Amino acid sequence: MSTALSSLDQLKQFTTVVADTGDFESMRQYKPQDATTNPSLILAAAQKPEYKHLIDKAVAEGKAGNLTGAKRVEATIDRILILFGTEILKIVPGRVSTEVDARLSFDFDGTLAKARELIGMYKAAGFEKERILIKIASTWEGIKAAEVLQKEGINCNLTLMFSLCQAVACAEGKIKLISPFVGRIYDWFKKDTGIGYQGADDPGVKSVDQIYTYYKHFGHATEVMGASFRNISQITELAGCDLLTISPDLLKKLQESTAPVTRKLIPEASKAAKVEKVHCDEKSFRFLLNEDAMATEKTAEGIRKFAADMVKLEKQIAAALG
Repeated sequence: MSTALSSLDQLKQFTTVVADTGDFESMRQYKPQDATTNPSLILAAAQKPEYKHLIDKAVAEGKAGNLTGAKRVEATIDRILILFGTEILKIVPGRVSTEVDARLSFDFDGTLAKARELIGMYKAAGFEKERILIKIASTWEGIKAAEVLQKEGINCNLTLMFSLCQAVACAEGKIKLISPFVGRIYDWFKKDTGIGYQGADDPGVKSVDQIYTYYKHFGHATEVMGASFRNISQITELAGCDLLTISPDLLKKLQESTAPVTRKLIPEASKAAKVEKVHCDEKSFRFLLNEDAMATEKTAEGIRKFAADMVKLEKQIAAALG
């Protein structure tokens, strides 16, 4: 009988592995440290019969409450997010990321209010804020809201990240964690160039490598969590990244493989690298993001998609509430 470590167990020696799913039952098998969700993942999970009891519970509470109309739908969806999150927290030993409505991506005050509300709901459910990461899109308004929340002790996960300027703004705002999107960067470049990038040449891999190197070189404490993977190669090329959030299908492939995984991202190498400092006030942030067609398009597209899935979930819940 083979005693070789699985690729997943090898990866865990260098990197904190996070499950990227709303399907929390799949987490038990792969034993991730943390878990992340988003509106699309919650919408998908909400369609599965094994989670119907959570939807039914939130809807019953919504019907019994004093709210009406859109406010009742919003409160019920928030409750669904918390119910999924609390079930996940019973499985993983670390943190869960819960996302603010993408339609608040350019609303500084709205993001603050929703984040505080979600943290309050978790506290009422018996979970302290140290185990929660509030996910917010990496817009200027989102980053500035997260900066305020961090000062209040509410840890944030800045998502939909596609560029160094977004990452630098988060580091300077002392954000807890960022999620650069490897696969979506790959998708954009593959469509733009027609090239099927491999290994270290993958533009998504290069982006996370650049951000990781910048952070370690300049001593930023913000954690880097690679996200949105399309294949195993993208994951193993980023072995050594602080965290990697991985979908259940790719976790399964890593667990079933015994292919060697070697550390690729090394703090000491980053500290020794030649890295140019990026100036990142609001004007330079907006200009640098605008200059990066991929980052501009993928950030906007991601916000639209998450917003659209939230609307779908709203319609489903509105119908259930009657």
